[in-house]
Amino acid sequence: MAVGLSNTAHHAVDEEARAEVDVLNSRLEKTTQLTKKIQASLGRLEVSGQSVRDVAGPLSGETRRLQLLGKNVDSVLAAIDRLHQPADNKDNEEQIIRAGPDKAGLSSYLSSLKRLNKSHAEMQASNLRANQHTMVDLNRLIKSGNAQLENYFDKLLRGETPRSIEPLHYITKDKPFPVLPQDKIARLGLVYAYLAGGQKSPGHDSPASKIFAEVRGPYLASSLANLAAASVNTAKKKNPGAIYRAGTNGISTYAQAMEAIFLSEYDNICSIFKREDWGPVFQATCQAALSELARTVRELNTHIKGHLATDCYLAYEITEILSSLLGNLEMRTGELKGPLAAALKPVRETAKASLSDLLEDTRRKAGGLQTLPSDGASIPLVTETMQRLQAMVEFLRPISSIMISLGDGGWKSSPGSAGRSTDAVPSLASFDIGADGRDIFAHYCLDTIDTLMSVLDQKAKALLRSKSVAGVFLANSVVIIERMIRDSDLASLLQSRLEVLDQWRKKATAAYTDVCRDLSVYLFDTIHTNRAQRPTSGQAADSASVVKGLSSKDKDKIKEKFTQFNAAFDDMVVKHKSYSMEPEVRSIFGKDIRQKLQPLYDRFWDRYHEIDKGKGKYVKYDKSSIAAVFLGLTS
Repeated sequence: MAVGLSNTAHHAVDEEARAEVDVLNSRLEKTTQLTKKIQASLGRLEVSGQSVRDVAGPLSGETRRLQLLGKNVDSVLAAIDRLHQPADNKDNEEQIIRAGPDKAGLSSYLSSLKRLNKSHAEMQASNLRANQHTMVDLNRLIKSGNAQLENYFDKLLRGETPRSIEPLHYITKDKPFPVLPQDKIARLGLVYAYLAGGQKSPGHDSPASKIFAEVRGPYLASSLANLAAASVNTAKKKNPGAIYRAGTNGISTYAQAMEAIFLSEYDNICSIFKREDWGPVFQATCQAALSELARTVRELNTHIKGHLATDCYLAYEITEILSSLLGNLEMRTGELKGPLAAALKPVRETAKASLSDLLEDTRRKAGGLQTLPSDGASIPLVTETMQRLQAMVEFLRPISSIMISLGDGGWKSSPGSAGRSTDAVPSLASFDIGADGRDIFAHYCLDTIDTLMSVLDQKAKALLRSKSVAGVFLANSVVIIERMIRDSDLASLLQSRLEVLDQWRKKATAAYTDVCRDLSVYLFDTIHTNRAQRPTSGQAADSASVVKGLSSKDKDKIKEKFTQFNAAFDDMVVKHKSYSMEPEVRSIFGKDIRQKLQPLYDRFWDRYHEIDKGKGKYVKYDKSSIAAVFLGLTS
């Protein structure tokens, strides 16, 4: 019984489990069917989607193309509207252009021209045939506007530019040279900026730049014309033989005015033009004035060459003045170095060549002397030569520069090869940095003096009758040279370098005192006395004893020596007093004669003065009287 119940229970459980499995299987079958349906639906959907994509893709691309085309059409229509706008506004712009910058106002006028240029450029870029006629009209308006603007620039500039001014008015009163008013400069600058901006060529080739040079150039030249003429006129002295003196020519005032008026004009240019155009416009504006300067310097140079001995100093002065002008303008503007150097070149070359020319002229004049003063007096050539050197010291600065460019001894070369022939003013780079122009000039002075003395010495030997006169002549020349050095600015240069004069002084003294050798012959004796009667060395001779010990023949010889000495000595004294000697020369020669002859005479007199028993027949001078004569020779 228990077993039966147990079986029944297990059977019931199995049935229930089977029933659940059946339910699950049923549900699984439904799920499978549903999955198949979903998969089928997804397949159909994919096919439908692909069909949609195949149809919608081309439509989307076309839509985008249509949108882009629409935008392009809108842009073209807008551009056409803009291109048609200048044509629509052409009448307004034409009214402004026809009114001109004076009536329309410069600012409005320039704005109108800029708009016309912009419109013209845009039409050229579009290249639409429909705009060709409008472009022609715009081009005509632009040309007309530019022409009116150039006329406006010219009129405005001429209105502020006088024909000329009087530079002396500003120089003497120390007033600045006039410049253009600021309001006019502002207008001129605006016009130039527009005209230069539309040019393909550099700004200095713009119409405004050319107009400026054409208007202001003659103003500069005319203002300086009178000073240029004065520079030439003041070179002509009333006394053609007078040496030129510093500052007596008008070139200094001319250069001063040129510098001031040029710098004022440069200020105008800097206020109107662009930086890169300052130099070219300045050069063009100053060209006429610079050409007049070059012509003036050439005229002065011709005059200097014709009067080199007296006016070479003007060449030195012009060299300094124009070199200073060149340096000042180059420092302030950086311009005009080339034209100014070219203008200076002729007179600078003359200044350089003058050094060798004047030295040769001194040699030629001295060598050409046909006579010399018979009394030994100096000649004007000595004074003239020293006056020339004295005058040169007044121009030591430019001469120093020239000396450095020539080099020490460079004046000894031929005039044509002296220095470097270039348009440029020598710079420090072309010089010997260690050279001292003052020292070189001192060497030139000494060379001149030595040349003069050498030729005069040769002429004295050939033309003067005696060595004494030649000695006087040379000594006078030496003393005059030394005095003119000592009493002038040459002293600081040459006082410590006068060894060249010492040799000539010695030579002159030797020539003059050669007469002492002839006189001393009469004061030497070869008479032998007994040793017992001869005075001991160092002791005063006892004249009476000496004479007493002489033979008659020896006494006659002593008498003859006294007589000959007296005659020769008196002749020498007469000649000494007749010579034309400078006081220093007379003193030097007198002392030298005294030193050579007085000791000999005193000795001779001590020994033999008793020869005529004090009668004075043979012994004309005692020691005190001849000492007085010797003393008189020095004064």
